[in-house]
Amino acid sequence: MTQSMSDAVIIADKVTVTRSGRKLIDEITIGLKPGQFTVVIGPNGAGKSTLMKVLSGEMKPDSGHVTYYGTGVELCQPVDLARRRAVLPQATQLAFPFTALEIARMGAVAQGALNPSEEGRKALARVGLRGFESRPYPSMSGGEQQRVQFARALAQVPQPVVDGIPRALFLDEPTASLDLGHQISVLEEARDFAAGGGMVLAILHDLNLAAEFADHLIVLNHGRVVAEGACQETVNDEIISTVYGIAGAVGRLPAAHIPYVLPQSRDR
Repeated sequence: MTQSMSDAVIIADKVTVTRSGRKLIDEITIGLKPGQFTVVIGPNGAGKSTLMKVLSGEMKPDSGHVTYYGTGVELCQPVDLARRRAVLPQATQLAFPFTALEIARMGAVAQGALNPSEEGRKALARVGLRGFESRPYPSMSGGEQQRVQFARALAQVPQPVVDGIPRALFLDEPTASLDLGHQISVLEEARDFAAGGGMVLAILHDLNLAAEFADHLIVLNHGRVVAEGACQETVNDEIISTVYGIAGAVGRLPAAHIPYVLPQSRDR
């Protein structure tokens, strides 16, 4: 079931990206709505990160267009775009030994904070890194580095709504390298952002986390949307088998009928 575009304020309309003759995403139309936590799932190479780059304005599609509040994203000034959405990429390479606070502070500078250092400290505290301000980024574990980058994104859009305009968080595999406790805390922070009237688009590989947190689930395969809707509608044995090529044993938790997935070997 395709989501209605009513109330959507960030819209991708029939966007296509082609590289070396291959369509990475193929005529995808989706919309992000205030108050909604959208999760994108799908196998490697499905086009998830490409879709996020197009939606966030980092990549121009070969056809179709993306609009923010009715304005083409290519017409948005970079400073305005930086204040409307923050992006947590799949991987970040840094050439200099910045401290955790200096990285979080970058997000606050991008959103024009009057006191970027204070906003950076607040963001680090939100991700459980109070006291890590002076730690050199290269000396931190992979999970700690991931949370520093998430803090930078939060410092860039610290409030989900400003002057009546919803902000957006784009999170590409935000739980990568995190232990179970921090996976939950990061996604809870993102869910709170959406509940406050903001928009969240996250790419997740853990289907159980996706089912737990997503208000709206988008399943990509070969650059196309193959399923879309509430988790109860989209997470089933047929989708798991078709998209991932394995047997899926999808059950239902008694509370709220949340789907859970028990992957099984192809030999079974």
